[in-house]
Amino acid sequence: MATRTPPRPFDAERFLHSAGVSRRVLAYEPGQTIFTQGERCSNVLFIQHGTVKISVLSKSGKEAVVALLGADDFFGEGCLAGQPIRIATATAVSASRILAVSKRRMLRLLHSQRTFSDRFISHLLARNTRIEADLVDQLFNSSEKRLARALLLLARYGKSGSASTVLPRLSQEVLAEMVGTTRSRVNFFMNKFRTLGFIDYSATKMTINNSLIGVVLHD
Repeated sequence: MATRTPPRPFDAERFLHSAGVSRRVLAYEPGQTIFTQGERCSNVLFIQHGTVKISVLSKSGKEAVVALLGADDFFGEGCLAGQPIRIATATAVSASRILAVSKRRMLRLLHSQRTFSDRFISHLLARNTRIEADLVDQLFNSSEKRLARALLLLARYGKSGSASTVLPRLSQEVLAEMVGTTRSRVNFFMNKFRTLGFIDYSATKMTINNSLIGVVLHD
């Protein structure tokens, strides 16, 4: 009697970095909208590659950037909590590859696959910690320190294992919206950071050196 091959254990990372029947991978060019504020919320998204800007538009037409997300980040998970519409707009900042997973499939995985559930909960905890740190940063730090911290977060400071990280260049308008200051102030500090050797940038890319952490830690 032939023995049956046991099913392979669920691989959360393989699932998140591939496509399938209940999920699809979409490509976005810089500046392309992924979803807009007010549209129906029916899936959870995962960044396989690229950078995504999350922004909110007020009734008066003022836009605020609330997050810049990178590879291995989830977003749009509000649908899992019963959120019927998107409360923000998601835009690709650089060429991005996004995995879209239906709400039904996500809920099923969270209930049935421990490794996937652990992976998602870790994301939510990290996101919550980041939001709290952002609030403290906004309340107590100068615009110079807030800009330095934003750049280090974009570069995934401490995670890459290298002394510097190369990113697609962001407009100073986007950085100003993130930091909560003016474009002229961002321009002043970016020039200062470059002169000190903390960053370097061209028309298409930006290099963030880990030495920029000194600006954040300096009293």
